Amino acid sequence: MIPFNKPTATGKEIRYIKQAVRSGKISGNGIFTQKCQSFFQEKYGFNKCLLTTSCTDALEMAAILLEIKPGDEVIVPSYTFVSTALAFVRQGAKIIFADSCKDHPGVDEDRIEELISPKTKAIVVVHYAGVACDMAKIMNIANRHNVFVVEDAALAIDSYYKEKPLGSLGHLGCFSFHETKNIQCGEGGMLVVNDRSFEKRAEIIWEKGTNRSEFYRGEVNKYGWVDTGSSFLPSEISAAFLWAQIEKLDAIQQKRKDIWKRYYEGLSDWAKEINIQLPFIPEYASNNAHMFYLVCNNIDQRTDLMNKLKSDGILAVFHYLSLHNSPYYKEKYSGKELVQADRYSDCLLRLPLYYDLSGHDLKPIINSCCGFK
Repeated sequence: MIPFNKPTATGKEIRYIKQAVRSGKISGNGIFTQKCQSFFQEKYGFNKCLLTTSCTDALEMAAILLEIKPGDEVIVPSYTFVSTALAFVRQGAKIIFADSCKDHPGVDEDRIEELISPKTKAIVVVHYAGVACDMAKIMNIANRHNVFVVEDAALAIDSYYKEKPLGSLGHLGCFSFHETKNIQCGEGGMLVVNDRSFEKRAEIIWEKGTNRSEFYRGEVNKYGWVDTGSSFLPSEISAAFLWAQIEKLDAIQQKRKDIWKRYYEGLSDWAKEINIQLPFIPEYASNNAHMFYLVCNNIDQRTDLMNKLKSDGILAVFHYLSLHNSPYYKEKYSGKELVQADRYSDCLLRLPLYYDLSGHDLKPIINSCCGFK
């Protein structure tokens, strides 16, 4: 069976984990944490980066920083992973779900403004498949209505809106280093603080509500409990693993892009023939090759295609189910029908894409798809 995903291993992960252990500090915010954070700040020009144990934690930190409280409304795309909404629900927010675009699963930017009310506190955008939303439109709406923007860039490392890296355009950005992502450490994430007014408090929330980081830097002579927070920072073991991945980021990205390109070229004629939609990249967006997906005509066609691939020894998967129709939120949702989000829930299928996927494996995947009529 060709798996859907296989976590990338560069060969240096164990070496760096041993270094972290020998350093005598493995609890977090040590040498490897600082190396990772500095890398992202320097390479992408992010203002301040804080590694977290997951993207979910980064989103929860964002919700705390924005002081989301009961009665606030937060606009979130329905077609996304549960963490995008859950982080704000935990603070008491009412989620206002937005629909996706017809030509790609990202949020429909032209439908956001009609969802804004006097209670709106934030807009959370998801760069689906690592492909940028139209951030100029979104930031324009946010600025006119004086609301915050959080970029859920879980899938979007090393991807751009025009010339600007994703995660750098909103007030806050959130990344994932889960084992299914382009670079990974099993479970991990990162909060990017672009709005400098949040910078000091973000570090306190990250450090369990204490000003311990200031103490370690010699900025205060003692530290204590000064705010809310939690244990959001990862161990040095995770950071060391991530550093090995970061060192090979360019090679990983190039290999993934080569695989993505072979899929697109190999499946284009077949997709047109049976009216299956291939990934769409807007002209303002780059492609970080996080995933390659197909959008079938209906749920039955997707099921049949998925079963054919499985019978040929290939594991393809679908994922997000519209959050507004979820068992947890369905009774709370009172908005309009979200046609496109539901369509992607029923019709989108993801093909295997990982660094170690060889041409030997890629060819039978393409052939299996093209044999489906």
